[in-house]
Amino acid sequence: MTLRVEHVGPMALVVDGGRSGVRHLGVTQGGALDWVALGWANWLLGNAVDAAGIEIMVGGLTLVAEADTTLALAGADLQAKVDGMVIQPGQHFVLRKGQKLAFERPAKGLRTYLALPGGIQADAVMGSVSSTLREGLGGLDGQGKPLVVGDVLRPRAQMAQGQRKTPEAAMTSSLPVTGEPLRLGLVPGAQMAAFSGTSLFKVFHSTWHLDQRADRMGMRLVGPELSCSLKGIISEGIPLGAVQVPPDGQPIILMNDRQTIGGYPRLGALTPASCARLAQCMPGQPIQLQVITPERARREYLAQLALWSR
Repeated sequence: MTLRVEHVGPMALVVDGGRSGVRHLGVTQGGALDWVALGWANWLLGNAVDAAGIEIMVGGLTLVAEADTTLALAGADLQAKVDGMVIQPGQHFVLRKGQKLAFERPAKGLRTYLALPGGIQADAVMGSVSSTLREGLGGLDGQGKPLVVGDVLRPRAQMAQGQRKTPEAAMTSSLPVTGEPLRLGLVPGAQMAAFSGTSLFKVFHSTWHLDQRADRMGMRLVGPELSCSLKGIISEGIPLGAVQVPPDGQPIILMNDRQTIGGYPRLGALTPASCARLAQCMPGQPIQLQVITPERARREYLAQLALWSR
């Protein structure tokens, strides 16, 4: 029950729930940018929701089955096809020996997630198999590299433990609606009061756009220039979704492969669910930020976990 990589696109990575308890060592979190989509793909097969899968950005990946296996797909629609037959995200399917699973280009969203029974066989580095390119950790080779032609993916289980149907609402919950601003929840942070009143009005009453400079480390927003009385702060720990504002006044949202500390003032941090939605955005996507309380963010997160416990 193996899959062989026949062709690769811009980037396909082994990802799981990420590394915990290592940031004091300067090691970043890593893991699936759209953790919700990875969770649904794993849930479809009865895996642990944070089991290792493949994060496929944009498309271009082709896999060949060397034995029959059941797979599951969730997240962006990258026009996946099995020998020409369309496979929609949000479902499990059987890939027969010799068949090819090919991902073409985005029809909706940016990243899709492929799950194998039990997850993917790979040696954990610091508690995770997630690839982090900058630090050279994880992945199939333990050095964080993306998939390359000739790589072989092996499942951890011989067969899927469950073959469920994803709720309709869950299939597109992380994907932005074409042409409409994506609303993201932001929990205010300690330095928010250092921004001018005018700037704070702009933060929450402007439509921002996702810049071309967007990757797994951080995503820049383009919009009105923000002003802060703090020109720099003593470097402090950076959580997932932290919204830093450097001297140019344009926010940067820090994602899974972020640095562990930073010295730019922060507006706050996006909720985990908002980070997942942001991960599916193409450059140019209109975005609106809205204040959300820590309590509401926690309820939102726990509600997602509860869906997977059913």
